[in-house]
Amino acid sequence: MATRIVRRTIAPLLAGLGVSACAALRPGRLTDGARDVAYGLHPRQRMDIYVPSGRGSAPKPVVFFVYGGSWANGAKETYSFVGDALSARGFVTVIADYRLVPEVHFPVFIEDGAQALRFVRDNIARFGGAPEAIHLMGHSAGAYNAMMLTLDKRYLAAVGIRAGDVRSIVGLSGPYDFLPFDIDVTKEAFGNARDPVRTQPINFARRDAPPVFLATGSEDTTVLPRNSERLALALRKAGARSVSLKIYQGLGHAGTATALSRLLQWQAPVLDDVVMFLKTSVHPVMGTELQLQGKS
Repeated sequence: MATRIVRRTIAPLLAGLGVSACAALRPGRLTDGARDVAYGLHPRQRMDIYVPSGRGSAPKPVVFFVYGGSWANGAKETYSFVGDALSARGFVTVIADYRLVPEVHFPVFIEDGAQALRFVRDNIARFGGAPEAIHLMGHSAGAYNAMMLTLDKRYLAAVGIRAGDVRSIVGLSGPYDFLPFDIDVTKEAFGNARDPVRTQPINFARRDAPPVFLATGSEDTTVLPRNSERLALALRKAGARSVSLKIYQGLGHAGTATALSRLLQWQAPVLDDVVMFLKTSVHPVMGTELQLQGKS
């Protein structure tokens, strides 16, 4: 009976990530947070906000997490385990839906992220978050979106946010250098792009990038580890101040995300590594990080 319950609990997430149902992910608590907060008029322009319990009066740093799904699938509720994991470590955590292919194509899913991020900056203080301490994080296609928001200054500038306002960026198993568009997924999402070169995060590597943590699994055959390796190299060549690359041995594409969950943290120390990176990230413009609670 327990095994059947476990499989039923995790199956929707792992099916979307291409993994068999093998363990349970705990649903998000949203203690003192909020569900389905609108940041725009479209039904998919909604976000969930996870707030650390017993947060006290001091503002907490914020993680804006973007989930993947080949730019065509995904729902914020499926990734409630990420909100749980990060809020338990002291971060106000935001997970937002965004419009998907085939309803939209590049760059609309990035623009939705920028719009959501502007809403977070303007409103997160109501949930105990520090608007001056926002970190971006994403998995798979979501890591692509987050990286484009971080490195290509056009998207944040369009909504009135300075590129320097992003404290740091965590990319888990993201595609950053994938020309030409030679598979159905990329043809559908990016085939409309007038200048394909400007769709690639690697082409926006810059000296003044905030601290970057890139993580991937050695057994990832969906988004090959070379995406993270090449972006790390490009950022270092550009003179970026802080670039970290971690390849988790034995992990596949979904593993860098599922290892964040309470019952799958044994797979790899992804959560501990991400939290340590966020705690010690010092943006060259923003200065020292705020105090965090919980396990380091």
